[in-house]
Amino acid sequence: MSRKKKHEHVNHERWLVSYADFITLLFAFFVVLFASSQSDKKKQMQVAAAMQTAFTPLGSFEAHTKTPALDQSASASIVTKPAMLAMPFPQAGQLTPREEEVRSRLGTVVKAQETGGKIPVGSVSTRATPDGLLISLHEVGFFSSGSAAVRRQSIPVLEALATTLPDAPLRVEGHTDNVPIHTSQFATNWELSTARASTIARLLLEHGTMHPSNVSASGYAEFHPVASNATEEGRSQNRRVDIILLRVPAPSR
Repeated sequence: MSRKKKHEHVNHERWLVSYADFITLLFAFFVVLFASSQSDKKKQMQVAAAMQTAFTPLGSFEAHTKTPALDQSASASIVTKPAMLAMPFPQAGQLTPREEEVRSRLGTVVKAQETGGKIPVGSVSTRATPDGLLISLHEVGFFSSGSAAVRRQSIPVLEALATTLPDAPLRVEGHTDNVPIHTSQFATNWELSTARASTIARLLLEHGTMHPSNVSASGYAEFHPVASNATEEGRSQNRRVDIILLRVPAPSR
């Protein structure tokens, strides 16, 4: 009788050996990458510390060295600069000397224009604010109702104001009352207040010496009133353009 041939058992999982080897090599590769990255980070920290020390005045030497300087005159000439102290701002309701000078010069100009009948009395007012000197240009002296075009007779006042203001940060703000507006040019009071502020800012730049980077313009519509909108007198005070001579630089954009 013929012997029955034994069938060899075929191992279908031999690929796992190669796969395991591949995973092991891949793990070792990432371990090497991680170790090298940590080493580079440590080197970067060392370089950064060295640069910071190099650029710090007297940073390479101890503050109190045990060994005296070789040249006493040379060591005496090395003086560290004291930290600059910020000048304190005036209290609320007070003006700096520069602001007092601007207000005084502006008052002379405005009085002359009021006396000459160029603008109505009370068209310009000033007051101290935490931000700086505030100059209010009321609508009655500078704009027609619902318009952002400056009255021709008030142009000399703005020209004199432009030459009075220093080359310093200025913020021009447009304000209105709460009476709605809807025209072909201005859909709301937002557009009207912004247009008036932009017009005043442009005229100041045209006739003044301030740099455009120091001037900003914005509109606040009826949402920053200084008086009640319940009366005509209050609404008249709210229709204005405020120019603020800032004590600190305007925020970077």
